[in-house]
Amino acid sequence: HVSLDFMNTPPLKTVRFGGNVVATLAKFKQGDTSDYELLKHQLADPDIKDAQIINWLQEFRNCVTQLSKDHEQLIYLVLRLPWLGRSPAVVEEYLAFLSNLVSAQTVYLRACLKMVVSNFTPKRVKICEGGVDISDSDDDDENLPINFDQCHQALQLIARYVPSTSRFLMPILTENFPFVQKSSRTLECYVHNLLRVAVYIPSLQRHVLELIISRMLKLDVSASRGEIEEVENAVQQQEMKGEQEEEGLFDMDEDVCSVKSSPAGTNVMVHPVAERLDTLMVVLLAFIKDMCHVNGCLDVEQTKDLYKDLVCVFDKLILPTHASCHVQYALFYLCSFRLALAEAFLEHLWRLLQSPSHPAVLRQSAAGYMGSFLARANFLPVATVCACLDLLVPWLHLYIDSQDSGSRAYCDIMLHGPFYNACQAVFYTLIFRHRSILEGDMKKGLAYLQGLNLERIVMCQLNPLKVCLPAVTNMFAAITRKYQLVFCYTIIERNSRHVLPVVRSSVGGDCVSTNTNPLDSFFPFDPYVLKRSSKLIEPLYQVWEEPADTEVETFTTKRCSDADEDDFLRGETPETKGVMGMTPGSYESHLHSPSSTPSFNFFKWNIK
Repeated sequence: HVSLDFMNTPPLKTVRFGGNVVATLAKFKQGDTSDYELLKHQLADPDIKDAQIINWLQEFRNCVTQLSKDHEQLIYLVLRLPWLGRSPAVVEEYLAFLSNLVSAQTVYLRACLKMVVSNFTPKRVKICEGGVDISDSDDDDENLPINFDQCHQALQLIARYVPSTSRFLMPILTENFPFVQKSSRTLECYVHNLLRVAVYIPSLQRHVLELIISRMLKLDVSASRGEIEEVENAVQQQEMKGEQEEEGLFDMDEDVCSVKSSPAGTNVMVHPVAERLDTLMVVLLAFIKDMCHVNGCLDVEQTKDLYKDLVCVFDKLILPTHASCHVQYALFYLCSFRLALAEAFLEHLWRLLQSPSHPAVLRQSAAGYMGSFLARANFLPVATVCACLDLLVPWLHLYIDSQDSGSRAYCDIMLHGPFYNACQAVFYTLIFRHRSILEGDMKKGLAYLQGLNLERIVMCQLNPLKVCLPAVTNMFAAITRKYQLVFCYTIIERNSRHVLPVVRSSVGGDCVSTNTNPLDSFFPFDPYVLKRSSKLIEPLYQVWEEPADTEVETFTTKRCSDADEDDFLRGETPETKGVMGMTPGSYESHLHSPSSTPSFNFFKWNIK
């Protein structure tokens, strides 16, 4: 196991005290612990030399069968030897020792695994001046990639000698996952190393993805899209004005390594949570790409396996998480590799939506994902979009058939949540895709849209327009009016008369508002705002294009002049916590309703 270079060089002089390991263990057994303690002391020497390490390891290998649980402390000292980044001879000898140890004494398997995994992140380096710690940052050691390679070499060896390694390894990987407040570099290294483990221990791939995504979701939900954009825009404006603030934007621990300023034109996120999430998304998307491609060609079997694992993680973690903004794009990206994957994902969502055995909240979430994916994935051909509409719309008609004449035929979110979300998914899809449906053959496209019989859905007793987001309702109304498919405005006006204002108390006094998002709508593929990872998403993404038609503009909600180019649902998604002021569309009709007259001033000041 020792390299030829080492074999050909004369042995280095080593200073050591006490007998060899075999003799020391024999003495220890007889009750004489002096040499044993001396051995422990020498192993713990921070200045231990390569030749000494090799010497000790060879002796330990010769008596590995004697190293039972009684010698736990001694073994822990050997496992703490600084072997990484040492000469090839030390590394080889250490790997040989690990192999022998786990083969002969499986009781030390967990300790060996813990030792390896503890090296998955850069070590902390403390710099002291005058007895004061002035720095505690990640070690930018250029040997880091080599060290990580050696760690994985060790893990692969252990896994080869102990088949049950994966069972013991996963809990250790979970325990050692750094806090999400750690620096981007620490998280990046750990996640990268976890994904490397998944490559050579494929049975752990799903568990590793689940662990990583669960941690990424914690970051994702703690920083809303609006909050990230606000921070990024504020700094951008500061830089444009040439202002330099004395204090950083975020006052956080050094360990967080928050980015306080970002030079114009760089890809570093100013928002510290967004920066960490962006870093991890880059790593995750790179893993997805590499796992699915061999020499630039798609590996169908590996892609299928990864898709299955990601969908399992999606069902378990992503789907039930409300208002995550970015992590779900891992599946969006994977689905772009081949149409069959995208169609499989849509079919999966469809099965979830129509299944009465699933909780209503998950069915509603599935509808949101389906609508958002159909609207935003520019790699979906019109045929796929229409195929999905041909599933959704007949299901809505069947639902209306089953409810419209019964005792529950009235607008109630608790009773008909999945139905309303499916309606909104259809409306949202048509808002984004009606042009492509009508392109090429307007007559055929119009006939298709007329065949959907949207009027029946809009006019039914369940009244879906009442609970859909105003932006969706207004845009859908404008488009369907333009093509004379449905005339929604009578219903919109009637609905707005029945919306009662809600008085809410707050620190600044009472405010009158109305819940314009009763469905707690969530469009998971709204614009992606992380800078570096967005380079992989942007080419696949359908941005919102403002209709040029004046008649459409008349009936849609107002846009902020300084808003980003993709602002279709700006201010109406869950970041608003479900309660906000009147939208202009519903505001005007409130002026005509008797109940609105006394509250005119309140409504006026609550317009967004």
